[in-house]
Amino acid sequence: MSGHSKWATIKHKKAALDAKRGKVFTRIIKEITIAARSGGGDPDANPRLRTAVLAAKAVSMPADNITRAIKRGTGELEGAQIEEVMFEGYGPGGAAVLVLCATDNRNRTVSEIRHMFSKGGGNLGEQGSVGWMFERKSNVIIEKENAEEDALMNIVLDAGGEDLRDEGETWSVISAPDAHEAVVTAIGKAGIATVSAEIGMVPKNLVKLEGKNAVGMLKLNDMLEEHEDVQNVWSNYDIDDSEIDALA
Repeated sequence: MSGHSKWATIKHKKAALDAKRGKVFTRIIKEITIAARSGGGDPDANPRLRTAVLAAKAVSMPADNITRAIKRGTGELEGAQIEEVMFEGYGPGGAAVLVLCATDNRNRTVSEIRHMFSKGGGNLGEQGSVGWMFERKSNVIIEKENAEEDALMNIVLDAGGEDLRDEGETWSVISAPDAHEAVVTAIGKAGIATVSAEIGMVPKNLVKLEGKNAVGMLKLNDMLEEHEDVQNVWSNYDIDDSEIDALA
């Protein structure tokens, strides 16, 4: 068991809000399109596409939306050419930030993301500047009220998961990327609802932020999340509940 981190709690509350607004649909559709373009339109033969389709079904995306996104990726339907870009930088207080974008205009997106970092009290770095501080992992988030710790731990370990982390109000199930599908399937078969299930970047260590740095980092995170090209934002900041409550 690992200790919980407030950045993860904030992130997944935001994910729940995005789901209600339908924003998560847009992000998953882009991911399906990119996955289909890079690895083909057959989910059985394309692990990335299979994971994206699984995420789409988890948020009850209509089958027609999934099919159209796949066909745009394979070229069967017309659509803007979307490319994936990962930005690396630092936020207030030295927190490391990774920003994954899906864009049809790379130059515009670079300019706008750089401006956000600058406006938010951080700076955009070179490729590789902070990526080494993270590991690519499967991360499944579950509300604590939906699962008992011991029972969930047994399910996760039996399915090939690595760790069950206490994130305050939620459990975070960490696994190797190739165990993602098995872990998500096992959790679903047990009748346990999830907040989110994705393969993303998990920080190796956390940076404690307080005062102005905490406020600034949360504002920067919000700005980045709201950008239409941003697929995901990961950071290694940790902020106390008292700081978050004061900001709220």
